[in-house]
This record gives sequence, C-alpha cells and structure tokens, in this order.
Amino acid sequence: MSSSENVTAQSTHRHASVLLDGAVDTLIHDPDGTYIDGTFGRGGHARAILQRLSPDGRLIAIDRDPDALAAAHAIDDPRFTIVAGEFADLAEVAERHDVMQQVAGVLLDIGVSSPQLDDPERGFSFLRDGPLDMRMDPSRGESAAQWLAHASESEMSRVFKTFGEERYAKRIARAIARRRREQPFERTQDLAAVVKTAHPAWEKGKHPATRVFQALRIQVNAELDQLEAGLDAALEALASGGHLVVISFHSLEDRRVKRFIRKHVRGDTHLPRGMPIRDEELARRLEMLGKARRPSDVEVDENPRARSAVMRAARKLA
Repeated sequence: MSSSENVTAQSTHRHASVLLDGAVDTLIHDPDGTYIDGTFGRGGHARAILQRLSPDGRLIAIDRDPDALAAAHAIDDPRFTIVAGEFADLAEVAERHDVMQQVAGVLLDIGVSSPQLDDPERGFSFLRDGPLDMRMDPSRGESAAQWLAHASESEMSRVFKTFGEERYAKRIARAIARRRREQPFERTQDLAAVVKTAHPAWEKGKHPATRVFQALRIQVNAELDQLEAGLDAALEALASGGHLVVISFHSLEDRRVKRFIRKHVRGDTHLPRGMPIRDEELARRLEMLGKARRPSDVEVDENPRARSAVMRAARKLA
C-alpha cells in the first residue's frame, strides 16, 4: 500500500493492503494462470492471490526493497517466486521465467508502503527523525540528502512543483539553498523544519513539508519513469485476455495510468479522418474493466492512508 503522508504519527510498522478484495477479484480470472505482482511490499496482495490460485497456478512477485524481499522469503509455497528488481523490468522478468505474453494478470500497487513510511531509518517521513534517505533500495542510487547537496535552486524548484505540486516551490528551494551553504541536510526533521519556516500558507490538516517530501521521494526513486516503463512492460508480458490492475495513490500517478489505458483502448488515432477502417485496424490493445474504484468508507475508517487510492483495470485484447 502507498500513501501520501498527512496526519497521523502512529507508528505501527503494520501494512494493510488497500483495495485487497477488489484488486484480487479483478485480477484473477484463471486460477490455473501465471500472475505477476510487480510491487510485493509486505505481501498482502500476493498472499490473497495465492489463496485464489489452483495447484497449477503461479505467482511471480517483484520488489527492490530489501525489507520486502526478506518478507517474501517467508512465503513457503512452490507456486511462488520472488525476484529482486524493479517493476519497470517486468517484461525481462517474464522472459527470464518463460512466460512472456503468457501472463494472465499483472498487479501494480504504486508508491511507498506503510512500513517504509513508519520506519524512521528509511527517511521517508518527516514525522519522526531519521537519515534523509528515501531510497526504495538503499544500496543503489543517490539518497535524498545527496541529491539536495548538489541540485541547483532551479532544479529543486522544478522537482517540488512538478512532482509535489507545491505552489511555493521557488521560495522553498531558495530557503534550502541558503541553509545548505551553512550546513548540509542529513536528517528528515531538519529539512522539514526549514520547509515549515519557509512555507507561507499551511493547509489545514497537512504538514507544510508534505509536498516537498513527496517530490523528493519521487525524484530519488524515479517513480513516474518507473511507472510508465512498468505499464509498457506489463502490456507486453500479458497474454491475450490478461488483466492489468493498477492501484495508485496520488494524482500524478493516476493521471499516467488513466492516460495509458485510454491510449490503448482508443487505438490508433492518427489515421486519416473520414477513411473507412475496420475495427481491427485501429490496433486497440486494451479494453477497460469497469470504472475507476476507490476504497469504501469502511476501509478508509480502518486505514486512513487508503483514502487517496484509485484502482484502474483493463483487459488485453488479441
């Protein structure tokens, strides 16, 4: 499950999979099929999928977070395989396991999980102090602190505005640049305090650093690039009739998922206007499986981090 971080400071390290029943109901249409869970997390969806598969079914899960991989190794089921990697590489994983264009369904649950948010040592949260890291895989790439140390003021402003939809991106970037000349940022609450002071208009019920932390996380993990690559890879890996189910947690993700599905539902829109064409010539690759779904009020009451979730699903056409 993913979430933007707004209110509660309760740290439980538990993980509640959002839209669990709806996602699995939509995903599983052939109990004997092979499925890919591109974002294992703590395995809530994966375990529910395994419960619905026959003895001949198969589930391949992918994750780049070492804690998620450790949790996956606790599943003792011959039908289950865990792969260390990124869901952007989903097509390569399918090739490696000899299921390319044979996958019955792909599930992507996008974003950061509750255990990641709730562990101060991972550096995703401003609610508890920890190292300013934010990497899904702490062994690869730049941490948030390293990126902040060299990013130009204009680059920081662009990231905060584009990935965090932060209205005061320039002002906050200027404050960060001014402060780092005296001392580099190394801790989450240190950065949060600077953003809080620089932010001129706090939203009710939302910490003023929320959007900046979201933007940094997306930048550090290349999340939107990962999403677009993962969607393309999933479409290639699916068999004809295979289901794609995607759960996203903020508008930047959901817009990309919606645009991707719509593009492949419409097919080729560049054909000359007025030309008589057969339906198959449009090269449509997907059909929608119902409307976008959101968590019920009951689920949101039980798990407030579910409130922003949106699930979209589609079926691959021949």
